[in-house]
Amino acid sequence: MERKRIIIADDESIIRMDLREMLTSLGYLVVGDVGDGQSAVNMARELKPDLVIMDIRMPNLDGIDAAKILTEEKIAPVVLLTAYSQKDLIERAQEAGVIGYLVKPFKESDLDPAIEIALARFAEFQTINKEIENLELTLETRKLVDRAKGILMDSKGMSESQAFRTIQKMSMDNRRPMKQVAEAIILAHQTTQNGED
Repeated sequence: MERKRIIIADDESIIRMDLREMLTSLGYLVVGDVGDGQSAVNMARELKPDLVIMDIRMPNLDGIDAAKILTEEKIAPVVLLTAYSQKDLIERAQEAGVIGYLVKPFKESDLDPAIEIALARFAEFQTINKEIENLELTLETRKLVDRAKGILMDSKGMSESQAFRTIQKMSMDNRRPMKQVAEAIILAHQTTQNGED
């Protein structure tokens, strides 16, 4: 099985070294470690790790703000490390889309479950986002096809089913998705309408 690639971000180098040792002994591959949030974001954008483990309190950009960027850009899930279990930090972390949270000091045995749960949740989110994108595309296609059908019905005197079959046939004949055929019909109609004005 392929080893999961992890970036560590903590402003204390001794913590980064300890974490690297723990993660390596657990079978993970540490692909980089940095001492501030902005560097963590930059490295994650470049290396596309499977996970980022990040301290909350860091210079330049704190861990929560960095996590928010990584979550919004769908780069990698984030497990936050902190010596603080304050409610406001936990709420900020949730709002930023952080998937895991470990309070220092933690043991090696705490790491593995936190990482595996974060990876599983991130995979679920990616699947849900893909389904949403597919639904949005389907809905957009349906709207365009309905509009194109209306144009064919008005301009060519076709019934709704004839207009649909015409679009479907054009799609198959030209090996183009129905969405593209519908867009072409709408564009051609707009062009002729503008020409008549």
